[in-house]
This record gives sequence, C-alpha cells and structure tokens, in this order.
Amino acid sequence: MLRPVFRAGDTYAIDPDIGREDALAYWCGADHGTFLAGEDGTPLGSYYLKTNQPGGGAHVCNCGFVTAPAARGKGVARAMLDHALTTARAAGFRAMQFNFVVATNTRAIDTWTRAGFATVGRLPGAFRHPQKGYVDALVMYRRL
Repeated sequence: MLRPVFRAGDTYAIDPDIGREDALAYWCGADHGTFLAGEDGTPLGSYYLKTNQPGGGAHVCNCGFVTAPAARGKGVARAMLDHALTTARAAGFRAMQFNFVVATNTRAIDTWTRAGFATVGRLPGAFRHPQKGYVDALVMYRRL
C-alpha cells in the first residue's frame, strides 16, 4: 500500500524513491502506533497515530493515512479516521493535527473537513507536486 502512494509523490513529502525498509520504518516507527484496516483478510488501508510534538505539544496527535488503490472512494479513509479519533481520545490526546496536507489532495481535505477539521494555516508553494509544480500545503486541526 505504501509503495504506490510514496512513488506517486503527490500526497506525501517523502522521497518517491524511498526504499522498502525506510518506508516501513517511517510508517511503523517506534514512536507511534500503526493500524491496518481490512476486510476478509484483504488490507484496505493503514494509518499511524503519534504525538505531534514532544513536551508542551504532547497533548496533540498527528496521523498519516494510506488507502489501497482498489479501496479508494469506498469510505475506508473515513472509517480509519473515525477509529483514529476514538483511539486518540482514549489515549488522552486533546486535539489532532495534520501538519502538511497537500492542497491538491482534495479527497483528504474533503474527508478531514467533513469530520470537523479546520484549515488553520496555509503554506504557499510548500510542496513540489510532480505534475502541478509548487502547490500549497495546509495545516488542519480539530479538538477532540
């Protein structure tokens, strides 16, 4: 699931040529929990949940989401987000923040907005999209 998303280079600020071990270390890092969504033994998506910043920012969490190509548009990201929000609350987080949502990733933006996230910042031209050039990145935030 990670390979096609990272290789496309249009939603994550990760080297599209990242190797398998480095990609897994990024996604399944020791500093966060990683979750897998599936149906009948078929993986449909994955997300991680971690502290956004240490110390005084440790009450805010951060997540990253990927959906298997065949599962896109079927509500998997929304279901994972619901799970993440519940899991974050249970872990004692007071808010969730997405630090770098690529402005051309309208599916994610629509999903996060419908779930009550507000765009609290815009980073002009912060992401170099492989087809569209320099595009904005958004900071999205929601209290839990």
